[in-house]
Amino acid sequence: MKLTSPLPLKQIAALINATYSGDADFPVCGINEIHMVSEGDVTFVDHPKYYTKALSSQASVVIINQQVDCPEGKALLFHDDPFAAYTFLVRKFMPFVASTAAVSPTAVIGEGTVIQPGAFVGNNVTIGRNCIIHSNVSIYDHCVLGDNVVIHSNSVVGADAYYFQSKPEGYRKLESCGRVVLHDNVEIGALCSVDRGVSGDTVIGKGTKFDNHVQVGHDTQIGSNCLIGAHTAIAGVTRIEDDVIIWAKVVVNKDLVVGKGAVILATSGIDKSIPGGITYFGSPAIEARKKWREVAIMRKLPEIYDILREKGIL
Repeated sequence: MKLTSPLPLKQIAALINATYSGDADFPVCGINEIHMVSEGDVTFVDHPKYYTKALSSQASVVIINQQVDCPEGKALLFHDDPFAAYTFLVRKFMPFVASTAAVSPTAVIGEGTVIQPGAFVGNNVTIGRNCIIHSNVSIYDHCVLGDNVVIHSNSVVGADAYYFQSKPEGYRKLESCGRVVLHDNVEIGALCSVDRGVSGDTVIGKGTKFDNHVQVGHDTQIGSNCLIGAHTAIAGVTRIEDDVIIWAKVVVNKDLVVGKGAVILATSGIDKSIPGGITYFGSPAIEARKKWREVAIMRKLPEIYDILREKGIL
């Protein structure tokens, strides 16, 4: 999330009651979690395992719970609870604002777009031309839809990221301040959910089509002209390249890449990045022809077992 205008380091420090190392007027331009940072952003780290990753990232400012030397060209904010400080900043600069109407007066709706009765369109949503938003769809604040987008009944676009920190007293939620962006000619089936990014965008590319009951996690990037079958669950921070076909009941793990033109057959599980242009099956999924050979051999095992018993080998 980028700020409307840069703020000096000293002002951010005052907001979260932190001390700092670096130029007091060092400009802070955005607030982003570690997966989405770019130059000018503030991020946070609260575990020694990730100190090096955060301090060497593109983030210009790091909220940290340990006194360390400030890397050249960066600034540090020292706080006992970086997670809480970060979520405070998110709430400060992207607060929840209750809507006063089914279609917010701040929403921008393109010419020819139809919004059916019972749909909800939140604050600062942008919807392009000639879209159809069916009844009982919910489009949360700040989402962006291109032209000719169709969303079927009871789908949710822009729900919060499923992102929590475990503590002895329970779970703490990492507040979401990202968006969902649906490009032109996207069609979302009924009862789907596309979560917004924690601090960046969840993106569905041009011409991609979802069947019903599809779940897409935060900050996931799905390319153009993909087909996603029913009951597919795609975890957060995953990248699915163009022209991918995913059949029904597929599960895709987080933080991986599905290559361009891959085909994933129904009921498969993807647990690691896979190259494009290949058909996959199984859980964990492998090249489909290899998996079918495995299945054929497995079917013969009882027969092989009986033969071995008859020969006294078993």
